[in-house]
Amino acid sequence: MDRSTQEHDATFRAVSDITRRRILDSLAGGNKNVSELCSLFDVTQSAVSQHLKVLRDAGLVRTTREGRMVYYELDPQPMRAVFDWVAHYQTFWTNKLDALGRTLDRVAAKRRGGDP
Repeated sequence: MDRSTQEHDATFRAVSDITRRRILDSLAGGNKNVSELCSLFDVTQSAVSQHLKVLRDAGLVRTTREGRMVYYELDPQPMRAVFDWVAHYQTFWTNKLDALGRTLDRVAAKRRGGDP
């Protein structure tokens, strides 16, 4: 498996967990330290730290140190792979929903006694 595939897999694994997605959502609003992130969840600091490690390993967060405090910052670039993968299916779903809309329009027209 090449490096790019491994990086993409790490990103998908990282965003597959709801707690990690909530951490990313929180960091989208600005940098936070572990204590600030822990206050958002009903889990231990150790659990939040483990989630942050997965996010760091996937390249989705970076750290900066200010004195004794470590702040986490969102790096959305690796999520581009997720966006691109989902976008591939957007056309599929758009076509399916358009076809459903046309079918519903025909059914409604028949019920009204109009042309299909």
